[in-house]
Amino acid sequence: MTERTTMLPIPVPSNLGIGRGSAAITTGSYRLGALAARLTPGVVAAGLSAPIGAGANFASPEKRLMISRQLQRADPTLRGLRLRQAVQDAFNYYAQYWIESFRLPTLSARAVDRGFDEGDYDPHITEALDAGTGCIVALPHLGGWEWAGRWIADQGHPITVIVERVEPPELFQWFVKLRSDLGMNVVPLGPKAGGEVVAALKRNEIVCLLCDRDIQRSGPMVEFFGEETTLPGGPATVALRTGAPILPTAVYFVEGVDRHQAWVRPPLLVKRRAKRFRDDVQRVTQDLAYELERLIRFAPSQWHMFQPNWPSDPGY
Repeated sequence: MTERTTMLPIPVPSNLGIGRGSAAITTGSYRLGALAARLTPGVVAAGLSAPIGAGANFASPEKRLMISRQLQRADPTLRGLRLRQAVQDAFNYYAQYWIESFRLPTLSARAVDRGFDEGDYDPHITEALDAGTGCIVALPHLGGWEWAGRWIADQGHPITVIVERVEPPELFQWFVKLRSDLGMNVVPLGPKAGGEVVAALKRNEIVCLLCDRDIQRSGPMVEFFGEETTLPGGPATVALRTGAPILPTAVYFVEGVDRHQAWVRPPLLVKRRAKRFRDDVQRVTQDLAYELERLIRFAPSQWHMFQPNWPSDPGY
């Protein structure tokens, strides 16, 4: 796995590379938002997603246009009023993701368990752990994966995540602590990340990877929603070298306050077939892309893809 592979990257605004004074304000804003979310009862917090999402939609015309493109990739039938509603839903769900992430460290294990339906968790992830190889949980930027990460940690399963470095450093450290407080082993993206992932799998841990966006655009070229783009090659590379299974997974928001449903797909077929290792990486990554499509199409408006992801996207 290359250091450019991103595992559980922190989704933050792209304009954080700013001066120290403004950086302090930005970090303080996140801290204040987290404090407010943690002091807000769950029922009230759930009601805040819609007004926050509406404000973000109104204030972000570029992101509104981008998510419209991505939603139509996942569901080409979206048009007119249905598309506008799906776009608003996408902003609402993204606000819900952040509110939940801020609240999670202060919730009890019982509250987290009550809000999570593990679905197919037992037969797939547990089987992988029983085999002693660890497993790679491959997710799209969709729904409430942070809740699932906290739930897994609460079950006593060690979980390792890799986070993208962001500026300023103070904000990055704050986000690292946020995930550490959820019981996750947090590894910053960098030259040592690949070794940390392999070591975690050798310890029979769960490694989570968000892999529907290739931030560095250095991964294998695949077809994704009918158009070619690159996706991270890290999951395939590590799986082929270690024997750890890749489990395509999504965690959806479902109706009700703090309610979530996991869908863990069967492990991908990860075996050496080609003469060149990179050809096997490309094949497995393509298979993963098809699985991600299936997971995203189940709930397109919960897909937090507000960034350009294909060469045809503006700003790619």
